[in-house]
Amino acid sequence: MVTHGQPASCVVADEEWLPYAPASFDLIVSSLSLHWVNDLPGALVQIRRALKPDGLFIGALFGRATLGELREVLVEAELAECGGAGPRVSPFVDVRDAGGLLQRAGFALPVVDTDTITVSYTSALDLMRDVRGMGESNAVAERRRNFTRRSTLLRAAAIYADRYADEEHRIPATFQIVTLTGWAPHEAQPRPLRPGSAARRLSEALETAELSGGEKASPRRSH
Repeated sequence: MVTHGQPASCVVADEEWLPYAPASFDLIVSSLSLHWVNDLPGALVQIRRALKPDGLFIGALFGRATLGELREVLVEAELAECGGAGPRVSPFVDVRDAGGLLQRAGFALPVVDTDTITVSYTSALDLMRDVRGMGESNAVAERRRNFTRRSTLLRAAAIYADRYADEEHRIPATFQIVTLTGWAPHEAQPRPLRPGSAARRLSEALETAELSGGEKASPRRSH
């Protein structure tokens, strides 16, 4: 963090307990960490409070489609090897809910974008090692406490390869990135126009006939 040429400072804090006074920042950026938060609506409220009026928040986090292939084959393999499956992945945000979360937290002009990145691996075991190296392994409180059986991992890798491998015998891994953008409210921000205050009708812009309520359009004649 650099403010007006002052030396950079570093604060280690929990996203759910931000140690900042209200209206402290013009910009807050979060890069792929909010999917670990237990109370995402509460964290977004704290972020919005820490912004100055008209301050901007940009946050990227993994969406629900992330690692869908891996989750699918792990459940299938665990059911076959252990007779049951435990939770393995923290719940990811659904794109359809993301905009509502921003509005619920009090952000103005909320926007939600998504990007899908597909990475290929030589095997599912290589993917699992990468996920662990990213620090993204299972931290769900209800997870199984014993080590995953080797037979379960090998079966999952075999299912993955059989179901998803391409012609070069590489398997895909999907990562969905959801980007949240919202502004702290300010009186100077754009606001929706009052209904009926438009200077031109939509029918004029589209060069079509305008029909009153209950009136049906005439059927087009073929030539």
